[in-house]
Amino acid sequence: MRSMVKMGWLALLLAVGCAGRQDLETPDYEAIYDVPLEEMWPSVREYFTAANLPYREDRGSLVLETEWKQEFGGSKIAGYWHRYMVIGKRETPTKSKLWIIRITKSVNKALSQPGKELDWGIAAARTADSEGSGSLNLSPEDEAARLSFPVGENAFYMESGQGTRDLTMEWRVFRGIMPKLAKKQAVSAEQQVAKAPGAKEAPTFTECGQSILGLKKLAKAGGVLLLGELHGTQEVPRFIAQSVCQLVTAGMPVTVGLELPVENEERITTFLQSQGGEVDWLKLMEAPFWRSPYPDGRGSEAVANMLEQLRHLRAQGLDVAVFVYDHPKLSGQPREDALTKTVLSQVKAKPERFHLVVSGNVHPRTAKGLPWDKQYKPMGYLLKDQLDDVMALDMAYDSGTAWICAADTQGRKLDCGVKEAKGKDNGDRFFMHTWSSANKDGYHGVFYVGHVTASEPAVLKGLGNPNASAAPSPASGL
Repeated sequence: MRSMVKMGWLALLLAVGCAGRQDLETPDYEAIYDVPLEEMWPSVREYFTAANLPYREDRGSLVLETEWKQEFGGSKIAGYWHRYMVIGKRETPTKSKLWIIRITKSVNKALSQPGKELDWGIAAARTADSEGSGSLNLSPEDEAARLSFPVGENAFYMESGQGTRDLTMEWRVFRGIMPKLAKKQAVSAEQQVAKAPGAKEAPTFTECGQSILGLKKLAKAGGVLLLGELHGTQEVPRFIAQSVCQLVTAGMPVTVGLELPVENEERITTFLQSQGGEVDWLKLMEAPFWRSPYPDGRGSEAVANMLEQLRHLRAQGLDVAVFVYDHPKLSGQPREDALTKTVLSQVKAKPERFHLVVSGNVHPRTAKGLPWDKQYKPMGYLLKDQLDDVMALDMAYDSGTAWICAADTQGRKLDCGVKEAKGKDNGDRFFMHTWSSANKDGYHGVFYVGHVTASEPAVLKGLGNPNASAAPSPASGL
C-alpha cells in the first residue's frame, strides 16, 4: 500500500513538474497533497521558514499566520503591506490541501470597508485614559487588532484591507514541498526563475504581490505587449513592477521599455546595476528630465520607485532589463517613426525575451489614423507591420486622481498638477483582459489598475537624497 502511494506521488509530481516548466499560468484548480495532513504540515513550516516569512502558529488547529511584510521590491515609499493565513485542510484520511488567504492593507481608502469610520455605540468609544498617558481605552478586540497592525513607518496610516484566497501561492508551496515529501530529490516541480546571465544564483522565493489575472497567458518569448497608460498615477508603475516580478519568477526573462528620453539610457542602466545607495540615487536624479518645467507624470515619485523595484529584482539575480525610447525633440509622425525604430532594435536584438513597453495611450494603437489626422501611423501600427507578435492594451481604472499636464482655460500654457480622473469601478484586483478582436483604435484589450491616485514629481519628494526632507507640495499645479 505504501509503495502504491509513493508511485502516486511520483506521477503527480511528474505531471505538475512538466506543467510548471511549460506553462506560466497557475492552474485554476486546487493543489491536492497525496499525503495525510499531519505528515504534510511540518514541510509547510519549513517552507515558510526558508522563504523568510516569519509566522505564528495555532498548533492545535494546523493554522499559521505570517507577520506583516512590506510589499515586494524593497520599496522606499511602499504603502502596501500583506500577510498570509495558511489553513491546513483534510481532504480525505490520506489526502490534504492548503488554503492560503492573502491579507493586504493599504494607505489607499479604496479598499476600506463601508462604515469603518463610524462609531456604532458607547462600547466602541475611544477616549484618553484617566491617568493622562495619552493611550486609548480599547476593547479587547480593538487592542488585539492594534497589536497585529503592520509594523513600520506606514503602519499608522493604514486605511483599508482585504483578504483573498491566493491560489498562486498555494501552488508555489505545493511545488516547493511535494518533492521533499515524495523523497524524490531528482524530480523537481518548482517553476524555474529567469536567472540573469552571469548571476551566480537567484532566489527560489520572491514576493511579487497578488497575482495579476490574465498576465501570464499573454507573456511569450519574442512577444511585445504595448500598454497605453494615463501618466501620473501611483498604480501604473506598481502594476509594471509587479508584472515583471511575477513573470521573471515564473521563468520568463523580461525587458521593460519606458517612454523616457533616450538621453537617459546610460544613467538608468547604471542605476539598475548599482547598489541603490544615496550616491546612486543622486546620479539618477541629476538628469534634467526629472526637473522638467512641465512634469507630465513620467518623472513621478512612483516611476522612481518602480526603477528601484526593478533594480532590486536585478540585484537578486533575476533577468530584468530596461531601455528607454522617447525622442522628445521630435513631434508628430517623425517622433512615432523614431519611437518605432528604437523599440524595434531592442526587440530584434533579443528575440528570446518578452518585451513590456509602456507609453501614453496614443503611441500603442495598432490602427492607422487619429481623429485629427487620418493618415497618422502610431508606433503600435508600425511595429505590428514588422513584428509577428504585437498586442496593445489600453488602461482601465476606477475614478480617482492623477498628476496631469493640460492646457489652461485660455489654452496658452500647460497647467500641471493633481486633477480628477474619471473611470469605471471594476473591483480592486489588477487584471488584463483581451477581446476577441481589436477595437477601432487598434487596442486588443485592457489592463486594469483599480482606483487611481496621483503621484507627484519625484523631485518634490526629496528622492535622490534619502536623508533630505521632502519639499512642500504645491497647492495647485506648478
